[in-house]
Amino acid sequence: MSFSAVTKEELARLSDQKSCCDLAELAALVRMDGTLQISAHHQYTLNVITESAPVARKIYRLAKDVLKRQVEIVVRRKLRLRKNNSYLVRIHPRGLADLKNLGLMDEDGQIYPGIAPNLIKKRCDQKAYLRGAFLAGGSINNPEGTYHLEIVSNDEQHALALCQLINKFKLRAKVSMRKNWYVVYLKESEHIVDFLGFIGAHHALLEFENVRVLKDVRNQVNRLVNCETANLDKIVDAAVRQLENIQYIADTVGLQSLPSTLRDIAELRLKYSEASLKELGEMLNPKVGKSGVNHRMRKIDEFANQIRNQRLGT
Repeated sequence: MSFSAVTKEELARLSDQKSCCDLAELAALVRMDGTLQISAHHQYTLNVITESAPVARKIYRLAKDVLKRQVEIVVRRKLRLRKNNSYLVRIHPRGLADLKNLGLMDEDGQIYPGIAPNLIKKRCDQKAYLRGAFLAGGSINNPEGTYHLEIVSNDEQHALALCQLINKFKLRAKVSMRKNWYVVYLKESEHIVDFLGFIGAHHALLEFENVRVLKDVRNQVNRLVNCETANLDKIVDAAVRQLENIQYIADTVGLQSLPSTLRDIAELRLKYSEASLKELGEMLNPKVGKSGVNHRMRKIDEFANQIRNQRLGT
């Protein structure tokens, strides 16, 4: 299963929470994935469709516990694409009172925009509502790839309300539009970890953290290796240039034309072509530091360039 499916399965198995939290979670599930059917005799039916068996079981359990009403599950087999099962949870609320209790309708019998305040009064209710929203329309990338968590809604007001609710936990969620859908998303790995924590996905959180730490260590090692490689390349290039200039001086005017301080270091460079500047400095008598050796090498480079310019007549 994908990381997203494993996370949802963990969340769907959570139980033993307060009745107010059950109501908030059920309300989010119904609001995200449900449709309201009204018969000619003014009988209401809530149809909630999901492709996840654990989520369907949770909707069934919550509806039975919270509403104390008749609930049915219908399993359907898709005939196209992946041909997997979809689950229709059919809830039979009694009148407008149940719909108002779920935050679906206001006092005037109109569809409630956003999230009803009575559902998210407490901190635990806010977490439960976000858990239900994630179960219904959420997904999370495998942490091996890019960090991304999102909740997709077809209702702009509800998406904005979800974003505002997430940001009460200081997670800096944002909303974007993708075709006809509104996407509430998190990009920062720390914020995704916090979100998983307060909705109750603790096993997924630990797995996410393990992968994130491994990625950080791997990236740090790669950076260090790249930096070390770049430094080695610079050292090799400098050593090759120094050898070329010293050999050029020896072939044209001879190393005896150099001052003694420069001649000593030039002879050492020819003899120990793979030695570092620090190692060359320690071979001198008296010893010279790395910066001192570097200074002498620059003087040798200048001397070689002067000879070249003179031979070219410039």
